[in-house]
Amino acid sequence: MDRSGRMVAFINVAHFIDHFFLLIFPTAVLGMGVSFELSYGEMLALATGAFVAFGAGSLPAGWLGDRWSRRNMMIVFLVGIGAAAIVTGFSLSPLILAVNLTLLGLFSAIYHPIGGAMLAANAGDRLGRRMGLNGVFGNLGVAGAALITGALTQYLGWRWAFIVPGLIAVAVGVLFWIAVPDGAGVGSKKAGKPARIPRELVIRVFAVLVLVIMTGGVIFQAATVSMPKLFDERVTSLAGSAAGVGALAAAIFTVGALAQITVGQVIDRMGLKGAFLAVSAFAAPALLGAAYATDWLMLLCAGGIMVAIFGQVTINDTMLARYTSDEWRARVFAVRYFLGFATAGAAVPLVSVVHEHAGFSTLYLLLAVLGACVFVGALLFPRENSHRQAVPAAAE
Repeated sequence: MDRSGRMVAFINVAHFIDHFFLLIFPTAVLGMGVSFELSYGEMLALATGAFVAFGAGSLPAGWLGDRWSRRNMMIVFLVGIGAAAIVTGFSLSPLILAVNLTLLGLFSAIYHPIGGAMLAANAGDRLGRRMGLNGVFGNLGVAGAALITGALTQYLGWRWAFIVPGLIAVAVGVLFWIAVPDGAGVGSKKAGKPARIPRELVIRVFAVLVLVIMTGGVIFQAATVSMPKLFDERVTSLAGSAAGVGALAAAIFTVGALAQITVGQVIDRMGLKGAFLAVSAFAAPALLGAAYATDWLMLLCAGGIMVAIFGQVTINDTMLARYTSDEWRARVFAVRYFLGFATAGAAVPLVSVVHEHAGFSTLYLLLAVLGACVFVGALLFPRENSHRQAVPAAAE
């Protein structure tokens, strides 16, 4: 495997790690209430800082990636997130747990602006497929968090659900430092700049993108955080234990993750507009169904939700990668993830408060309204042939 291939392999594994670690807590929390004598809603609220840091931390991470070193920032991410997970496993009080989870969220913030920029640097006409495959790894991390955390929590205890993955992440960081030289993941200086696009199209594209990033971020975070508990309540005949809930959630997350390969291929062959419309059409109906479904119908609706929200991530990242010059790319990705994850930070208290006072039916009705907003965004997005090779003014 050449240098570029090694880099891409590590970046994909790092995406798995990023999503895996941020979603350890929502599954482990099912077995943590006894240790801290708190309800599910009270426990889940302790992770609010982690998800806020996940968004806010992307801004300095993107700046450092462009101004210092993308490769070195990836090392900081891998070693830092592993160390944060280990100390989280040793938390002895709700306050210490909340602080450690926030630290974990801060290191998690590094991946997306850095990883996205490194992947896009030399992707060429394979951009959609590369982003799609990377998305699969990230969302297999979501699936793995539910499955592996459920098993570790049930058989070894919740502390080991943080400590074991933490040790592995540190080891991967050391291997990355050895195998990938500094300077990897930076675009060629010889590449020409794409043509400028009309200002009105720039405004339209970015208005749609901001709408979709913010509404989609809340849907993504609320659905992935609430899914284990939703299955615990609604799929009782098929689960029955923490490990069973984790396995079902993992299966559904995997369906959405694998769909990203197809989404990436559709983008490369048919353009962003068609892929955007097709993927966003799943969101609102599936979320509406999930508000009331149980058992097998619940699993079907959950599968539709995962296809919609995971596929949308690939579309959003491809938009930015295609229309942003390399020297600004990590910073533009940072703004994208700041908006998305800072908004998504509201999803954790939203799930906590709405579940405590109104239940999951009301929560998913609210998410269905946001899903409809995403579809409206797809309708408003201009056809790609009007700006196929343009760089937005924000990236100049």
